[in-house]
Amino acid sequence: MCYAIPGKVTAIEGKTVSVDYFGEQKKAINEIVNLKVGDYIYAQGGYVIQTVPEKEAIEVLETWKELFFELRETDVRLSRRPAEETGVSKTFSLILDKAAEGRELSKEELIALLKTENPAELDQLYKTANFLRQKHLSNSCCVHGIIEFSNYCKNDCVYCGIRRSNSILNRYRMTDEEILAAVAEAVEKHGFKALVLQSGEDPEFTIERLAGLIKEIKKRHAVLLFVSVGEVGEDGLNKLYAAGARGLLMRFETSDSLLYSNIHCGDELEERLSDLRAAYQMGYLVVTGGLIGLPGQKDESLLNDVLLTKELKAEMYSFGPVLPDGPKTDLVLKVLAISRLIDPKNAKIVVTTGFETLDPDARRKGLLAGANSVMLNVTPLKYRQLYNIYPKRAHEQETIEEQIRTTLDLLYSLGRAPTDLGI
Repeated sequence: MCYAIPGKVTAIEGKTVSVDYFGEQKKAINEIVNLKVGDYIYAQGGYVIQTVPEKEAIEVLETWKELFFELRETDVRLSRRPAEETGVSKTFSLILDKAAEGRELSKEELIALLKTENPAELDQLYKTANFLRQKHLSNSCCVHGIIEFSNYCKNDCVYCGIRRSNSILNRYRMTDEEILAAVAEAVEKHGFKALVLQSGEDPEFTIERLAGLIKEIKKRHAVLLFVSVGEVGEDGLNKLYAAGARGLLMRFETSDSLLYSNIHCGDELEERLSDLRAAYQMGYLVVTGGLIGLPGQKDESLLNDVLLTKELKAEMYSFGPVLPDGPKTDLVLKVLAISRLIDPKNAKIVVTTGFETLDPDARRKGLLAGANSVMLNVTPLKYRQLYNIYPKRAHEQETIEEQIRTTLDLLYSLGRAPTDLGI
């Protein structure tokens, strides 16, 4: 099963190409030499990653065509906004009407949405976010894979299970050969078109070693690669980009600089933000966001986290709960929904594994509250449970096949297509 569908190139202007998907016109950045109008391609995250022989593309499209439109009909039905709901204040409804009309909400209005505990108002908030997701981004859902290749870390962040001072954790490092084998299985056997390579800040994986791995992966496979290895500085980012990485996953954790310093043992928030801003300027797809439920975190701080994510021009919003204690499910859902209201046209909002650990039904709830992205863990099973950033993570014991099956079943039930149509 491919986690992208082929599209036909209809126009080329410099490095930007227009691509037709079942009548929808999308844009993508092209780095493939000799691409021409009429070619069929796979795209991920707004990047062309592979050309597809015409016969193969047409066969895939014929297989997808009927299902694609059936799924869209289901999605449209599930994303309709209710005309009115009992138990919802007029003021609250007017705020959501304003958001649904595409008008910008004030911070005071957004805080009012974030503070509500009224079940009827929460339901209307989630449905409005889902309506905006469908309106602007249709039923496409990004399905990426993640490979966690080392749980060594030189840092000692207080919230993280793989922090340096955790002496009871069994440590591991995958060899280069094991990483390459895991990538091959994910791409060639299971059809993933986008992968995240993640680890702690492990000194053994130098920038040169990571760059060599990325070059080898890009040489062997057509795949969009994200890196998630902590702060590497502008020079490191440049080297990884030159090697073929096109995405950076790095949360800023909190927009509150004092709170950040407390949980990061005195580190400066601005250093991390500098990396994120530099990555965007280099052309990286930025995946970032914050933690929900930090000690002393206020509603205003959470809202500022979402606003900062938009300011950083994130490709994907990643917000997850602090575990094991965790916030309430509805607080996480409110953050996801408000992220959609703040950035309705562009945001890809991921349902994190942390949220799925907090609530077994988180993926369905999140996708119905404005989210449109999921990540499947394709780390080899013998290592997966050792990447213990928090205890009893969701999917620790599930095979890739099991994860794919349950994910597709859920997406199809919600009318979502497990694809990435680009921008």
